[in-house]
Amino acid sequence: MKRWTGFAFAALLLFGVPFGYMAAEGAHDLDAVRAKYRRPTIIPFPEDNPYSKAKADLGKMLFFDPLLSGSRKHSCSSCHVPAKSWSDGLPHAIGEDPAGMDIRSPSLIDIAFVDVLGWDGKFPDLESVTFGPLTSPQNMNITERELVRRLRALPRYNAAFAKAFGDKHITRRRIELALATYERTIVAGEAPFDRWIMGDENAISPEAKRGFALFNGKAHCSSCHSGPSFTDGSFQDIGSATGDDIGRGRLFPNSEKLQYAFKTPTLRDVAERGPYMHDGSVATLEGVIELYNKGGIDRPSRSPSIKPLSLNAAEKAELIAFLKTLSAPSIEASSPNLAK
Repeated sequence: MKRWTGFAFAALLLFGVPFGYMAAEGAHDLDAVRAKYRRPTIIPFPEDNPYSKAKADLGKMLFFDPLLSGSRKHSCSSCHVPAKSWSDGLPHAIGEDPAGMDIRSPSLIDIAFVDVLGWDGKFPDLESVTFGPLTSPQNMNITERELVRRLRALPRYNAAFAKAFGDKHITRRRIELALATYERTIVAGEAPFDRWIMGDENAISPEAKRGFALFNGKAHCSSCHSGPSFTDGSFQDIGSATGDDIGRGRLFPNSEKLQYAFKTPTLRDVAERGPYMHDGSVATLEGVIELYNKGGIDRPSRSPSIKPLSLNAAEKAELIAFLKTLSAPSIEASSPNLAK
Protein backbone atom coordinates (compact mmCIF):
# COMPACT_ATOMS: atom_id res chain seq x y z
CA MET A 1 0.00 0.00 0.00
CA LYS A 2 1.29 3.47 -0.86
CA ARG A 3 2.03 5.88 1.92
CA TRP A 4 1.39 9.56 1.37
CA THR A 5 2.93 12.78 2.54
CA GLY A 6 1.24 16.16 2.57
CA PHE A 7 2.26 19.43 0.97
CA ALA A 8 0.54 22.67 1.98
CA PHE A 9 -1.61 24.34 -0.65
CA ALA A 10 -0.45 27.73 0.56
CA ALA A 11 3.18 26.80 -0.07
CA LEU A 12 2.44 26.12 -3.72
CA LEU A 13 0.92 29.55 -4.40
CA LEU A 14 -0.11 28.26 -7.80
CA PHE A 15 -3.39 29.98 -8.26
CA GLY A 16 -3.45 32.55 -5.49
CA VAL A 17 -6.20 30.68 -3.63
CA PRO A 18 -6.30 30.59 0.17
CA PHE A 19 -7.05 27.11 1.53
CA GLY A 20 -6.74 27.40 5.32
CA TYR A 21 -10.24 26.63 6.45
CA MET A 22 -11.37 26.87 10.02
CA ALA A 23 -13.13 24.06 11.86
CA ALA A 24 -16.90 23.80 11.88
CA GLU A 25 -18.59 26.02 14.41
CA GLY A 26 -21.34 24.79 16.66
CA ALA A 27 -23.11 21.47 16.74
CA HIS A 28 -25.93 22.19 14.34
CA ASP A 29 -26.59 19.39 11.86
CA LEU A 30 -26.09 21.68 8.88
CA ASP A 31 -22.74 22.83 10.22
CA ALA A 32 -21.66 19.21 10.59
CA VAL A 33 -22.68 18.43 7.02
CA ARG A 34 -20.97 21.54 5.67
CA ALA A 35 -17.78 20.65 7.53
CA LYS A 36 -17.48 17.44 5.52
CA TYR A 37 -17.03 19.51 2.36
CA ARG A 38 -14.35 21.89 3.63
CA ARG A 39 -11.17 21.83 1.59
CA PRO A 40 -8.13 20.06 3.07
CA THR A 41 -5.04 22.14 3.80
CA ILE A 42 -2.56 19.80 2.11
CA ILE A 43 -2.12 18.06 -1.23
CA PRO A 44 -1.14 14.41 -0.69
CA PHE A 45 1.98 13.21 -2.49
CA PRO A 46 3.16 9.57 -2.33
CA GLU A 47 6.35 8.83 -0.41
CA ASP A 48 7.95 7.37 -3.53
CA ASN A 49 7.21 10.59 -5.45
CA PRO A 50 7.40 13.51 -3.00
CA TYR A 51 6.83 17.07 -4.12
CA SER A 52 9.64 19.29 -5.33
CA LYS A 53 9.30 22.50 -7.27
CA ALA A 54 11.90 21.40 -9.82
CA LYS A 55 9.98 18.20 -10.49
CA ALA A 56 6.66 20.04 -10.78
CA ASP A 57 8.24 22.58 -13.15
CA LEU A 58 9.56 19.75 -15.32
CA GLY A 59 6.14 18.10 -15.26
CA LYS A 60 4.55 21.33 -16.41
CA MET A 61 7.00 21.56 -19.32
CA LEU A 62 6.10 18.03 -20.37
CA PHE A 63 2.36 18.59 -19.89
CA PHE A 64 2.20 21.53 -22.31
CA ASP A 65 4.75 20.27 -24.87
CA PRO A 66 3.39 18.93 -28.20
CA LEU A 67 6.72 17.16 -28.58
CA LEU A 68 5.09 14.36 -26.57
CA SER A 69 2.85 13.40 -29.51
CA GLY A 70 3.82 11.55 -32.67
CA SER A 71 2.84 14.46 -34.92
CA ARG A 72 4.26 17.09 -32.53
CA LYS A 73 0.86 18.79 -32.64
CA HIS A 74 -0.87 17.50 -29.49
CA SER A 75 0.05 17.87 -25.84
CA CYS A 76 -1.54 16.70 -22.59
CA SER A 77 -3.10 20.17 -22.42
CA SER A 78 -4.91 19.58 -25.72
CA CYS A 79 -7.41 17.35 -23.90
CA HIS A 80 -6.96 18.85 -20.44
CA VAL A 81 -7.34 22.56 -21.09
CA PRO A 82 -6.90 24.81 -18.02
CA ALA A 83 -9.47 27.33 -19.26
CA LYS A 84 -12.00 24.52 -19.78
CA SER A 85 -11.76 23.22 -16.22
CA TRP A 86 -8.95 20.86 -17.25
CA SER A 87 -11.12 18.97 -19.74
CA ASP A 88 -11.89 19.84 -23.37
CA GLY A 89 -15.65 20.39 -23.67
CA LEU A 90 -16.03 17.58 -26.22
CA PRO A 91 -18.27 14.51 -25.98
CA HIS A 92 -15.34 12.33 -27.03
CA ALA A 93 -11.63 13.03 -26.68
CA ILE A 94 -9.78 13.66 -29.95
CA GLY A 95 -6.06 12.99 -30.22
CA GLU A 96 -3.87 11.96 -33.13
CA ASP A 97 -6.69 9.91 -34.66
CA PRO A 98 -9.27 12.41 -35.99
CA ALA A 99 -12.01 9.80 -35.52
CA GLY A 100 -11.69 10.41 -31.79
CA MET A 101 -12.05 8.08 -28.84
CA ASP A 102 -15.04 6.40 -27.26
CA ILE A 103 -14.75 8.27 -23.96
CA ARG A 104 -14.70 11.85 -22.74
CA SER A 105 -11.59 13.54 -21.37
CA PRO A 106 -11.96 13.62 -17.58
CA SER A 107 -11.15 16.78 -15.68
CA LEU A 108 -7.85 16.77 -13.78
CA ILE A 109 -9.21 18.97 -10.99
CA ASP A 110 -8.30 17.49 -7.59
CA ILE A 111 -6.73 14.42 -9.22
CA ALA A 112 -4.32 14.23 -6.28
CA PHE A 113 -7.18 13.10 -4.04
CA VAL A 114 -8.17 10.14 -6.22
CA ASP A 115 -6.42 6.80 -5.81
CA VAL A 116 -7.59 4.58 -8.67
CA LEU A 117 -7.89 6.35 -12.01
CA GLY A 118 -9.54 6.01 -15.41
CA TRP A 119 -13.23 5.72 -16.22
CA ASP A 120 -12.90 1.97 -15.63
CA GLY A 121 -10.22 2.21 -12.93
CA LYS A 122 -7.49 0.45 -14.89
CA PHE A 123 -4.76 2.72 -13.50
CA PRO A 124 -3.68 2.08 -9.89
CA ASP A 125 -2.14 5.54 -9.45
CA LEU A 126 -1.42 8.77 -11.28
CA GLU A 127 2.11 7.73 -12.27
CA SER A 128 0.79 4.68 -14.10
CA VAL A 129 -1.58 6.77 -16.24
CA THR A 130 1.15 8.59 -18.16
CA PHE A 131 2.15 6.19 -20.89
CA GLY A 132 -1.38 4.91 -21.54
CA PRO A 133 -2.44 8.02 -23.48
CA LEU A 134 1.08 8.70 -24.74
CA THR A 135 1.46 5.37 -26.54
CA SER A 136 -2.19 5.02 -27.62
CA PRO A 137 -2.49 5.35 -31.44
CA GLN A 138 -5.77 7.19 -30.94
CA ASN A 139 -4.36 9.60 -28.41
CA MET A 140 -0.72 10.83 -28.45
CA ASN A 141 0.63 8.05 -30.69
CA ILE A 142 4.28 8.03 -29.67
CA THR A 143 6.50 5.18 -28.53
CA GLU A 144 8.41 5.28 -25.28
CA ARG A 145 11.68 4.95 -27.17
CA GLU A 146 10.92 7.85 -29.51
CA LEU A 147 9.78 10.11 -26.68
CA VAL A 148 12.91 9.48 -24.64
CA ARG A 149 15.05 10.06 -27.77
CA ARG A 150 13.37 13.40 -28.45
CA LEU A 151 13.78 14.62 -24.88
CA ARG A 152 17.42 13.59 -24.66
CA ALA A 153 18.17 15.58 -27.82
CA LEU A 154 17.10 18.86 -26.19
CA PRO A 155 19.38 20.80 -23.81
CA ARG A 156 16.41 22.30 -21.98
CA TYR A 157 15.17 18.86 -20.97
CA ASN A 158 18.61 17.59 -20.01
CA ALA A 159 18.91 20.59 -17.69
CA ALA A 160 15.38 20.23 -16.29
CA PHE A 161 15.76 16.50 -15.55
CA ALA A 162 19.12 17.17 -13.88
CA LYS A 163 17.56 19.86 -11.70
CA ALA A 164 14.61 17.64 -10.75
CA PHE A 165 16.45 14.34 -10.22
CA GLY A 166 20.11 15.19 -9.64
CA ASP A 167 21.38 14.07 -13.04
CA LYS A 168 20.27 14.44 -16.66
CA HIS A 169 19.35 10.77 -17.19
CA ILE A 170 15.92 10.70 -18.90
CA THR A 171 13.81 7.59 -18.36
CA ARG A 172 10.21 6.50 -18.59
CA ARG A 173 9.91 6.41 -14.81
CA ARG A 174 11.20 9.95 -14.40
CA ILE A 175 8.75 11.20 -17.03
CA GLU A 176 5.95 9.52 -15.07
CA LEU A 177 7.10 11.00 -11.77
CA ALA A 178 7.41 14.54 -13.13
CA LEU A 179 4.06 14.61 -14.91
CA ALA A 180 2.25 13.14 -11.91
CA THR A 181 3.85 15.71 -9.61
CA TYR A 182 2.63 18.61 -11.72
CA GLU A 183 -0.83 17.10 -12.19
CA ARG A 184 -1.28 16.74 -8.42
CA THR A 185 -0.93 20.51 -8.11
CA ILE A 186 -4.10 20.99 -10.21
CA VAL A 187 -6.56 21.75 -7.45
CA ALA A 188 -10.00 23.33 -7.36
CA GLY A 189 -10.17 27.08 -7.01
CA GLU A 190 -12.26 28.85 -4.40
CA ALA A 191 -15.92 28.67 -5.43
CA PRO A 192 -18.93 30.47 -3.90
CA PHE A 193 -19.78 27.21 -2.12
CA ASP A 194 -16.40 27.29 -0.35
CA ARG A 195 -17.01 30.82 0.87
CA TRP A 196 -20.40 29.75 2.17
CA ILE A 197 -19.10 26.82 4.20
CA MET A 198 -16.42 29.14 5.57
CA GLY A 199 -19.20 31.29 7.03
CA ASP A 200 -20.23 33.80 4.36
CA GLU A 201 -24.00 33.31 4.34
CA ASN A 202 -24.39 35.64 1.37
CA ALA A 203 -22.02 33.70 -0.87
CA ILE A 204 -24.78 31.53 -2.34
CA SER A 205 -28.50 32.04 -2.83
CA PRO A 206 -31.35 30.62 -0.72
CA GLU A 207 -32.26 28.49 -3.74
CA ALA A 208 -28.75 27.01 -3.82
CA LYS A 209 -28.90 26.31 -0.08
CA ARG A 210 -32.10 24.35 -0.61
CA GLY A 211 -30.33 22.54 -3.43
CA PHE A 212 -27.52 21.59 -1.04
CA ALA A 213 -30.09 20.11 1.33
CA LEU A 214 -31.56 18.09 -1.55
CA PHE A 215 -28.07 17.03 -2.64
CA ASN A 216 -27.47 15.52 0.80
CA GLY A 217 -31.02 14.27 1.27
CA LYS A 218 -33.82 13.42 -1.12
CA ALA A 219 -31.67 13.36 -4.26
CA HIS A 220 -29.04 10.99 -2.74
CA CYS A 221 -26.22 12.74 -4.67
CA SER A 222 -23.85 12.69 -1.69
CA SER A 223 -23.97 8.89 -1.59
CA CYS A 224 -21.18 9.02 -4.19
CA HIS A 225 -20.36 12.71 -4.71
CA SER A 226 -19.08 13.32 -1.20
CA GLY A 227 -16.24 15.22 0.45
CA PRO A 228 -14.35 18.35 -0.64
CA SER A 229 -13.82 17.06 -4.20
CA PHE A 230 -17.43 15.84 -4.47
CA THR A 231 -16.44 12.26 -5.29
CA ASP A 232 -15.81 9.19 -3.18
CA GLY A 233 -13.68 7.70 -5.96
CA SER A 234 -16.06 4.78 -6.41
CA PHE A 235 -17.34 3.04 -9.54
CA GLN A 236 -21.09 2.92 -10.05
CA ASP A 237 -23.62 1.76 -12.59
CA ILE A 238 -26.14 4.59 -12.66
CA GLY A 239 -28.35 2.74 -15.11
CA SER A 240 -27.55 4.80 -18.19
CA ALA A 241 -24.76 2.99 -20.08
CA THR A 242 -25.55 0.39 -22.72
CA GLY A 243 -23.56 -1.29 -25.48
CA ASP A 244 -20.15 -2.95 -25.53
CA ASP A 245 -18.37 -0.71 -23.03
CA ILE A 246 -19.16 -2.23 -19.63
CA GLY A 247 -16.71 -0.07 -17.68
CA ARG A 248 -15.08 -1.67 -14.67
CA GLY A 249 -16.91 -4.89 -15.48
CA ARG A 250 -14.33 -5.45 -18.21
CA LEU A 251 -11.65 -5.80 -15.52
CA PHE A 252 -13.89 -7.81 -13.19
CA PRO A 253 -16.09 -9.92 -15.49
CA ASN A 254 -17.36 -12.11 -12.65
CA SER A 255 -18.60 -9.18 -10.58
CA GLU A 256 -22.28 -8.55 -11.16
CA LYS A 257 -22.20 -5.15 -9.44
CA LEU A 258 -19.33 -3.81 -11.57
CA GLN A 259 -20.98 -4.32 -14.94
CA TYR A 260 -21.46 -0.88 -16.53
CA ALA A 261 -19.80 0.73 -13.50
CA PHE A 262 -17.82 3.88 -14.26
CA LYS A 263 -15.77 6.28 -12.17
CA THR A 264 -17.66 8.81 -10.06
CA PRO A 265 -16.20 12.13 -11.28
CA THR A 266 -15.60 15.25 -9.25
CA LEU A 267 -18.37 17.83 -9.39
CA ARG A 268 -15.97 20.75 -9.04
CA ASP A 269 -16.67 23.17 -11.92
CA VAL A 270 -19.37 20.75 -13.09
CA ALA A 271 -21.54 23.47 -14.63
CA GLU A 272 -18.63 24.39 -16.91
CA ARG A 273 -17.77 20.84 -17.99
CA GLY A 274 -20.53 19.57 -20.25
CA PRO A 275 -21.26 17.31 -22.00
CA TYR A 276 -21.55 14.71 -19.26
CA MET A 277 -21.10 11.00 -18.47
CA HIS A 278 -18.04 8.96 -19.43
CA ASP A 279 -19.16 8.94 -23.06
CA GLY A 280 -20.47 12.50 -23.33
CA SER A 281 -23.97 11.16 -23.91
CA VAL A 282 -25.82 13.82 -21.88
CA ALA A 283 -25.50 17.35 -23.24
CA THR A 284 -26.65 19.49 -20.32
CA LEU A 285 -26.72 19.60 -16.54
CA GLU A 286 -30.50 19.65 -16.74
CA GLY A 287 -30.31 16.38 -18.69
CA VAL A 288 -28.13 14.84 -15.98
CA ILE A 289 -30.62 15.78 -13.27
CA GLU A 290 -33.47 14.31 -15.31
CA LEU A 291 -31.52 11.07 -15.86
CA TYR A 292 -31.04 10.64 -12.12
CA ASN A 293 -34.62 11.66 -11.46
CA LYS A 294 -35.88 8.80 -13.65
CA GLY A 295 -33.63 6.29 -11.89
CA GLY A 296 -31.92 4.67 -14.85
CA ILE A 297 -32.20 1.11 -16.16
CA ASP A 298 -33.30 -1.34 -13.50
CA ARG A 299 -30.71 -4.14 -13.65
CA PRO A 300 -28.65 -6.18 -11.16
CA SER A 301 -25.59 -3.95 -11.50
CA ARG A 302 -27.44 -0.68 -10.88
CA SER A 303 -26.23 1.15 -7.77
CA PRO A 304 -28.64 0.86 -4.81
CA SER A 305 -28.51 4.66 -4.56
CA ILE A 306 -30.06 5.00 -8.01
CA LYS A 307 -33.84 5.01 -7.93
CA PRO A 308 -36.65 7.29 -9.13
CA LEU A 309 -36.45 10.51 -7.11
CA SER A 310 -39.77 12.21 -7.87
CA LEU A 311 -38.14 15.63 -7.94
CA ASN A 312 -40.45 18.44 -9.00
CA ALA A 313 -39.45 21.32 -11.27
CA ALA A 314 -38.54 23.61 -8.37
CA GLU A 315 -36.33 20.97 -6.75
CA LYS A 316 -34.51 20.30 -10.02
CA ALA A 317 -33.83 24.02 -10.36
CA GLU A 318 -32.57 24.18 -6.77
CA LEU A 319 -30.15 21.31 -7.36
CA ILE A 320 -28.75 23.03 -10.43
CA ALA A 321 -28.47 26.31 -8.53
CA PHE A 322 -26.38 24.51 -5.93
CA LEU A 323 -24.18 22.75 -8.50
CA LYS A 324 -23.40 26.09 -10.12
CA THR A 325 -21.93 27.30 -6.82
CA LEU A 326 -19.13 24.73 -7.25
CA SER A 327 -17.62 26.70 -10.15
CA ALA A 328 -14.48 28.70 -9.43
CA PRO A 329 -12.99 31.45 -11.63
CA SER A 330 -11.33 30.12 -14.76
CA ILE A 331 -7.69 29.23 -14.18
CA GLU A 332 -5.01 30.91 -16.23
CA ALA A 333 -2.19 28.39 -16.54
CA SER A 334 0.07 29.64 -19.28
CA SER A 335 2.33 27.30 -21.17
CA PRO A 336 5.95 27.39 -19.99
CA ASN A 337 8.71 28.66 -22.27
CA LEU A 338 9.56 25.70 -24.49
CA ALA A 339 12.23 27.43 -26.55
CA LYS A 340 15.33 25.34 -27.23
